[in-house]
Amino acid sequence: MEGPPKIKPRSIDDYLEQLSKGVFQAGMSWRVVEAKWAGTRAAFQRFKVERIARMGDREIDSLATDTRLIRSRPKIAAVVHNARELLALERAEGFKKHLDSFTDYEALATDLKKRFKFVGDSGAYHFLYTVSHPVPDWRDWAKAHGMNWGGNGAGKAAAGDGARGAARTTARRGAKAPPATRPAQSRGRSVPRARTAAPRGRQAARPRSKTPRGPKSRARR
Repeated sequence: MEGPPKIKPRSIDDYLEQLSKGVFQAGMSWRVVEAKWAGTRAAFQRFKVERIARMGDREIDSLATDTRLIRSRPKIAAVVHNARELLALERAEGFKKHLDSFTDYEALATDLKKRFKFVGDSGAYHFLYTVSHPVPDWRDWAKAHGMNWGGNGAGKAAAGDGARGAARTTARRGAKAPPATRPAQSRGRSVPRARTAAPRGRQAARPRSKTPRGPKSRARR
């Protein structure tokens, strides 16, 4: 199976572009993302980090109506947020140095998921792979994360970090079982037993044990 193409980032802008591909892919097909990417890149001004980091709500709303890209306002806002995070790291120590400061892949992936929006397990792996950062073999990684990619490749397996996150939230909450019903009890009385006899309303006439009395005769004195 061929993986996605790798690049050698020349600037912080290249990192943002690769990171944003995973953001827009969350919950969608890679084919849709690739088909829209030329328009997405133009709409985001070739992912100039400093320019995107200055975007406000009005510009985000405008992009959310732009037919050149996937019109998801939360994802567009996530790209702006991620640009600000990238820029802060670049100014503090350099983003490349920040990536290289981690010796363990899982620790680095956890850091990326905490810092950047719409970046989950598959998004972090895809990002690091495409920017030529060392990552585990994808088969071992997929098995460790409980993902069955089979022979259809990463695109089908990574059904989307956004959709998967929602599924995990639902799974964590779980379906609540209905409370057990208790038998009705009367105050201070035992639970009534089921009656097998005829209902009270109309009871069968009971036979009289005494013979009927005849007319009273007066005893003669």
